[in-house]
Amino acid sequence: MIRDSAATKARILEAATAEFAAHGLAGARVDRLAARAGANKQLIYAYFQSKENLFDSAVEANIGRLMDEVPFDANDLARYVQALFDFGRAHPELARLARWHGLERPGMMLKLPQAADSMMRKASALAAAQVAGEIDDALPAPQLLELLLALVHSTEAGDPADGAGADPAALREALAIAVHRLTAPQRKPTP
Repeated sequence: MIRDSAATKARILEAATAEFAAHGLAGARVDRLAARAGANKQLIYAYFQSKENLFDSAVEANIGRLMDEVPFDANDLARYVQALFDFGRAHPELARLARWHGLERPGMMLKLPQAADSMMRKASALAAAQVAGEIDDALPAPQLLELLLALVHSTEAGDPADGAGADPAALREALAIAVHRLTAPQRKPTP
């Protein structure tokens, strides 16, 4: 019987995403994950070596998915944060996965190669837009990027399926207004 290792890894990562989003690292059980993926535990450990590595790999896989579905545009930051908001509403499990990762593996997110590369490219694009005068330069680009992402994450407190929280359309519009106010170039007084 020929094994398709890429398909098996994809099934394991999909199952890991669901398991870790629901239970976090400490609460996740490899037995449940293996059953959901249709794989045995030994194979999971052969591919990923540890539960922590599997957790990091699930996060990395979903960072790649996010980057594919929500491209960054330094010249249209309001639309970018709205697209992130929409992605988070459509995939609440990924927001939970990211929160669990931040809680249980603090400081590790930016050590993941894909996350680090993504943040560096976005900060570079923001810095270039600041130099061109298209974005306010009061904050260093990396700090500005963190604030933009924090704005989006602050709207993820509730699960969209439970009906709680503010009106999504109002939140989405508020994000665009906040981003515009935060990034619009300030007019320099003329002497």
